[in-house]
Amino acid sequence: MTQRLRVLAFDLLLIIVGSLLYAVSTVVFSAPNHIAPGGVTGVAILTQYAWSLPIGTVTIALNIPLILAGWRRLGRRFLIRTGAGLLLSSVFTDLLDTLLPAYQGDRLLVCLFGGAICGLGLGLILMRGGTTGGSEIAGRLLELRFPHVPIGKLVLAVDGVVIAVSGVVYKQLDSVLYGVLFAFVSSLVTDWLIYGGRRGKMALILTDRQEEVTALITQELERGVTLLPAVGGYTGTQRQMILCAVRREEVHALKRMVFRLDKQAFFITVPTDEVHGAGWLPPQE
Repeated sequence: MTQRLRVLAFDLLLIIVGSLLYAVSTVVFSAPNHIAPGGVTGVAILTQYAWSLPIGTVTIALNIPLILAGWRRLGRRFLIRTGAGLLLSSVFTDLLDTLLPAYQGDRLLVCLFGGAICGLGLGLILMRGGTTGGSEIAGRLLELRFPHVPIGKLVLAVDGVVIAVSGVVYKQLDSVLYGVLFAFVSSLVTDWLIYGGRRGKMALILTDRQEEVTALITQELERGVTLLPAVGGYTGTQRQMILCAVRREEVHALKRMVFRLDKQAFFITVPTDEVHGAGWLPPQE
């Protein structure tokens, strides 16, 4: 098996594990305890409660219009990765719903452990280039309409609406409060796992194989690269530093390709709140 196939197999393995964890969180913790932690999955949980519809199947059905709406605007590669994560997590959700017992104990423990498992699963999926669709697609589509609003706030707004509606469906204010806590814990674990903000990362790379690293970034990640003149403060050596903006789910792939070529490379990532330009946010008007 070639190196590329091994990496692909490992990526797929982690996406499968992440999808399993995400499904476990849904069928064991959130759904049985009347907690809809936002997003399309939250809507699907509410439909199961109201009409006994399968969560995974409804999740796929609700994501289809979002995927079609974003096919040209968000890029084919992003949506293909989204489709993979969405399909796996949805299939596992419906499968495990018939196999695993529900935990219906202390709802605070549900939020802590269920939220942590959800965040861990989502983090693994994002780290390997996938997503579960839903809020992230909706947030990015809304971002095109409201470019002055950070995408993190747009995603939060989408989740907030679903959590608020859950209080009406379940007729319990507690469901809203626990939904907020569940989503908060999940977000903390996800961000901790993938070491990324909601917008992206700026990478600064010093390497003796600058031309090869630049070629890999532009060809494999399809990201633009800027070369900055740099001088070593101690040695006085002149060289070029690579500057590249990537999304949070692309950081792992970027780091992997850099150190595959040069194990002595110097690699720095800096959180970025917003990135404007080709392949990112449109210029603000």
